Amino acid sequence: MQIAYPYLAMEVGSAFASGWTWFKTKVTDFGRCWKKLGKDDPRRVIHSLKVGVAIALVSIFYYYQPLYENFGVSAMWAVMTVVVVFEFSVGATLGKGLNRGVATLVAGALGVGAHHLAKLSGSVGEPTLLGFFVFLQAAITTFMRFFPKIKARYDYGLLIFILTFSLVSVSGFREDEILELAHRRLTTIIIGASACVIISILFFPVWAGEDLHNLIALNMEKLGNFSQGFADEYFRASEEDEASSSKDEKSFLEDYKSVLNSKNAEESLANFARWEPGHGQFRFRHPWKQYLKVGTLTRQCAYRIEALYGYLNADVKASLEVRSKIQEVCTKISTESGKALKELSIAVKNMRQSSSSDIHIENAKTAAKNLNSLLKSDPWEDNVDLLQVIPVVTVASLLIDLVNCIEELADSIYELASNAHFKKLDPTVSPEKPSATVKSPPKDDWHHVVINIDEAPTPAIREEENSSAPNTSIVKYIQV
Repeated sequence: MQIAYPYLAMEVGSAFASGWTWFKTKVTDFGRCWKKLGKDDPRRVIHSLKVGVAIALVSIFYYYQPLYENFGVSAMWAVMTVVVVFEFSVGATLGKGLNRGVATLVAGALGVGAHHLAKLSGSVGEPTLLGFFVFLQAAITTFMRFFPKIKARYDYGLLIFILTFSLVSVSGFREDEILELAHRRLTTIIIGASACVIISILFFPVWAGEDLHNLIALNMEKLGNFSQGFADEYFRASEEDEASSSKDEKSFLEDYKSVLNSKNAEESLANFARWEPGHGQFRFRHPWKQYLKVGTLTRQCAYRIEALYGYLNADVKASLEVRSKIQEVCTKISTESGKALKELSIAVKNMRQSSSSDIHIENAKTAAKNLNSLLKSDPWEDNVDLLQVIPVVTVASLLIDLVNCIEELADSIYELASNAHFKKLDPTVSPEKPSATVKSPPKDDWHHVVINIDEAPTPAIREEENSSAPNTSIVKYIQV
């Protein structure tokens, strides 16, 4: 028995050491998660501090005796309002604040009216009539929440309407000073909502409209990256070359997956953006609905890319000989489509009208027509296995469909640029039409007409040419 105690102590010490190691590991992992969450978006840290400041400010109405004497226990409604109203973005905070304030005002007025109307029926009929009013408004308001448009923007306001009307009408049955009750509740809610809105706008504001704008541009950039790299991956010479490329080099081929699930985020941001005032380049009544249309067309392009991605990871691929028949034209389509998507992304991000994407779209359409003609001519030999040809033809068909989808996306972005008043390109870098000038003849005895046709250089090198050499001219002398 005396020998068992040291072994027992050793087991207890070992268990304690393993338990402490487990606890320390969990705490370390938890700290890393906090650090990563803050690094991914530092605005989250700032938002947390703003919420803390807002709650501390409105708590003064409860702690400070002179203010507490005016509001009493109703001061807690200001704290509750901050907790439920303060959201990450300005639009979400404004939407909730206005919903809560208007709903409280309307429901409080109707609740007071219902209370006075019920008192006219006497002490016996008053509770019955109040119960009927509560049932009626709750049923009608709850049914209204099923309308999609109302639910998207005013669902929170309808919930507060039900709560406030029920509290005011029911509390009035036992409370004599019902007007004072409604006044205190409305005042404290307005104070709490105002604190949220003021702090949200004045201190490091987060605009939902700006987030939506950047999200749309980023999604198109991700699709452009995939499209530009697809042909190189699909038409690799051998499996050894494919295996030699690391996962990091192929990571851009999987970025498009986030675009497939961006619908809910885009709709939420668009809904919040409608509540926001004009800020920066985003004017009041900015065409946020058009952003949703652009996002929908972007996801349609992403669905085609998802199908193309399936052929990159197919277990059985067509032989290199079969794929090489359409390699050149498919590479052209893929590259030009990627460039067009990137140009559209830059145009949206910088809010500038750009015509350079039209060039890439036209090149992609021309290559798509050539590919269509090539497929009709049946470039493969008769002895080629049909099962190897079908996947290659499917990839070609998806690329052609992708070009048509990008063209629709470009039209939608041009409409957005027109409605949102995107800036036009500087005239110094815009394409110019050839100009013709007429000079006087060099000799009196000859009737000459000298016509100089200036060839417009490309926008990218216009400035360099203007500074280094004159434009090329074509001179013709015509004897009359």
